Amino acid sequence: MNYREARGYLEQLSAKGSVMGLEPIRELLRRLGNPQNQLKFIHIAGTNGKGSVLAFVSSVLREAHYKTGCYISPTLFSYRERIQVNGEYIEKEALARLVSAIAEAAASMEKEGLASPTVFEQETALAFLYFAERKCDLVVLETGMGGRLDATNVVTATVLEILASIGMDHMSFLGNTLAEIAENKAGIIKPGTRVVSARQEPEAGAVIKRICEQEGCTLTMVQPEKLSDISYGIERQCFSYKSWKNIQISLAGSYQIINAALALEALEALRGMEWEITSEQVYRGMEKAQWRGRFTVLRKNPLVLVDGAHNPAAARVLRESVKLYFPGKRLIFILGVFEDKDYKGIIQLMAPLAYHIFTVQTPDNPRAMNAEKLRDEVKSVNPCAEACESIGEAVKKSLAMAEKEDVILAFGSLSYLSKVESAL
Repeated sequence: MNYREARGYLEQLSAKGSVMGLEPIRELLRRLGNPQNQLKFIHIAGTNGKGSVLAFVSSVLREAHYKTGCYISPTLFSYRERIQVNGEYIEKEALARLVSAIAEAAASMEKEGLASPTVFEQETALAFLYFAERKCDLVVLETGMGGRLDATNVVTATVLEILASIGMDHMSFLGNTLAEIAENKAGIIKPGTRVVSARQEPEAGAVIKRICEQEGCTLTMVQPEKLSDISYGIERQCFSYKSWKNIQISLAGSYQIINAALALEALEALRGMEWEITSEQVYRGMEKAQWRGRFTVLRKNPLVLVDGAHNPAAARVLRESVKLYFPGKRLIFILGVFEDKDYKGIIQLMAPLAYHIFTVQTPDNPRAMNAEKLRDEVKSVNPCAEACESIGEAVKKSLAMAEKEDVILAFGSLSYLSKVESAL
């Protein structure tokens, strides 16, 4: 296969959907030589904040001269973004070559009557093959959905598990209560390992503590009360946490302070396991970390931002950030969501803040909610809503409506935010 053929193959697989379980990927990896067994992992699960924590931790590891692999899902701006080594996307040639080998192994499984690996399972195998080929010192691994039965949980050589904030999302797959979802997410925890966690809701926190005790793990929870000297900003933020003074970060959003504190706890745990990371490398890496698509500024005058708040928990912290950074500003929203998400919860939290809301249907996804239906849902909370035929139309109308001091915010599904940037 060449690169285009490999992408076409993976897109065809996408149409078949997802199946939770580890047996197909275990068999696929066995046929590919179990590349994951040549690697060491930092495994991250959670509902919101996984990607930001990955960005902070991997940036510091690169500063510390470790060859660092990153596996990210979903991606915003490039398919190849999901598999990176030291911040560089997987090469097209490598992707095509490795997908060819994976497709051959998957086809042999099908011929033998075994379950065919899903697209996410084959992409995960692709990542492991590439990271092993590049001889990564550490791989920072983000779960796709859940934890216990997520394809990434086939790994065993876990150095550290990180649990970002856990909330209600993907209930049809993960459970209908916070405790059930936490049980699933905490399924990445391996016996005798180090675990760091965000401060969770009591129901989720109790599950994590119980599992860590059962597995003989050392658990460290972020202590938000130890945050101090916080200075918020769109382009730069600063805070102190425990013994870390005046940490600078470039990621905007009030919630990034707590994500950064979780990353610091993870880095402290690594230092405690004799991974050589100096304080200077921590400071530099935290400041250099980038994570596009989370309260990211695309343009100024008027200010245009995108944020992937696609569930009520993320919408709640986005609301806090909007009120913190833009008090008194006129806000124009662009909103696109998946129909299987709790869009009513997102609307209830965000719609009252807006002067006007343009709704869009996210492209090329059968789960996307129709723009007219979404507009009608928004109107039940804020009557100033208008459906657009395309993302380009929504961007054009937003810019025409906005004055220099106004703020345009596109949020909801991660899948359309790159189209907003293209339309600009």
